[in-house]
Amino acid sequence: MLKILAPLALFRDPEVAPLFIARLVSSAGVGFGELALAWGVMGLGYGPGGLSLVLACNSVPAVLIIFTGVAGDRFRRHHILIAAETITCLAWLSLGICFLTKEAPLPLLCALGMLSGIATAMFLPTIRGIIADLLSGNGRLGGNALVNQTESIGLLIGLASSGMVVTALGPGWAASTRGVLCAVSALLLSRLNTPGWQQAKRSVLRDLRIGWREFTAHRWVWIMTLQYTVVIIAMVGYDDIAGPVYMAHGHGGAQAWGIISACEYTGALAGAFLGARWKPSRRILATAALPAAGAIPMVLMGVETPWLLLAGAAILPGACEAIYYVLWTTALQDIYAPDVLVRVNSWNIIASYVLMPATLLTAGPLVDEVGPQATVLATAALTLLATACALLALRTRDRNADGTTTVGVREQAAPMPTDT
Repeated sequence: MLKILAPLALFRDPEVAPLFIARLVSSAGVGFGELALAWGVMGLGYGPGGLSLVLACNSVPAVLIIFTGVAGDRFRRHHILIAAETITCLAWLSLGICFLTKEAPLPLLCALGMLSGIATAMFLPTIRGIIADLLSGNGRLGGNALVNQTESIGLLIGLASSGMVVTALGPGWAASTRGVLCAVSALLLSRLNTPGWQQAKRSVLRDLRIGWREFTAHRWVWIMTLQYTVVIIAMVGYDDIAGPVYMAHGHGGAQAWGIISACEYTGALAGAFLGARWKPSRRILATAALPAAGAIPMVLMGVETPWLLLAGAAILPGACEAIYYVLWTTALQDIYAPDVLVRVNSWNIIASYVLMPATLLTAGPLVDEVGPQATVLATAALTLLATACALLALRTRDRNADGTTTVGVREQAAPMPTDT
């Protein structure tokens, strides 16, 4: 038990503790935002179609991820995170005002969603690289696990509380809460001190080419990226559209959906503890198999299982998702040099986010046409198919894919930080 809890000792390290506390606070805000946006947009009378349009606009800035990946390798990474949290704060405080006044036009909601999406594009690849700046060696596994644990606890708090806030006070207060919590997170992140890695002055296009070259250098990386893209598309259809619509039509409402989501993050909390200690002999194959668990709650919703049973079933995929994050993120940090790490992560996540607008614009009308149950059964089939294809492709992987060998990048293996 002491070994499992060992990563918690990082909370005593003043060099890294602000990061974990910031993730706890900001993730609680994300929990408030998830329910606030769904119920706020539908509460204004825009329905599933309007919700899918706002969410699509939120994902449009995803194309910027490859450019924010360049920024994450050029500048101090905690500065990028602070800027992202500040933008998110402004966007969600504005959304809170819109939901409170109950008179916001749909184009304004779409614009604010797009502003929040810009912050997401800055944040996602950078957070996956900052642990490599703050910790080294075996400490990275525990650090990645603790990032996931604090995010899970924050989401658990936010989702469990937001259901009651949305029900009792309305989505406007829940959206405003997310904005305030992002401001607190930005203040905490300002206490970090991360190095600048890039020494040479290069063009943005050359930086992009280097990132792409390193991303494609390892076969298992791009195979699992394709799997990740398909699974994320399926999960978005379930989490952002079909799930809330299903629950809003006489299956428990906002509070029940908040509890179901909270159960998923309870599982994630336990999964992160396991991920910090589990070292499978065939690490990549084990990691690639984990997303299949995401199909379980989809199938149960598709056959109209009572929401209490659905909440219990959400624990397993939550745990598997956390283990996946810890193993995958640590594998990338171990095999790539720090000066290309954020760019590699940006190429890893760009495809799923570029396809997000089309996914969301399709999901809303699809739910209207065939119903949420049929939609989630289709997303379950898509998740299982993607996992099966990835496992089949990885069976013929090279030695690198099992994690038994570590190959550095072709540029400098251990660049020195700059003072910029």
